[in-house]
Amino acid sequence: MTRNRRTVAVLLGAAALLAGGAVAQDKEKKIVAGQAEVKRLLLLMDKDTNGKISHEEFMNFMEAEFVSLDVNKDGELDVKELSKTRMRFVGAAHPSR
Repeated sequence: MTRNRRTVAVLLGAAALLAGGAVAQDKEKKIVAGQAEVKRLLLLMDKDTNGKISHEEFMNFMEAEFVSLDVNKDGELDVKELSKTRMRFVGAAHPSR
């Protein structure tokens, strides 16, 4: 797994932790852990090092991720390609649900 994919997976997990309900103390620990991962992602995506992620930086990062996941280079991601990744979509729900 590439560092970028691992970071995206961690960010998705951190977002799920931030959104989930838990005991107050446990939730506080999860928020702190999530914030550290978000900062790591910011550093990875922030190419001009201004401390913010522009739309262009975000889109470039996501494009590179898509290209690396699209193993057969057909411009689409299928179940087979996504299942080969180690990304975890913790707490993610399908938009139609």
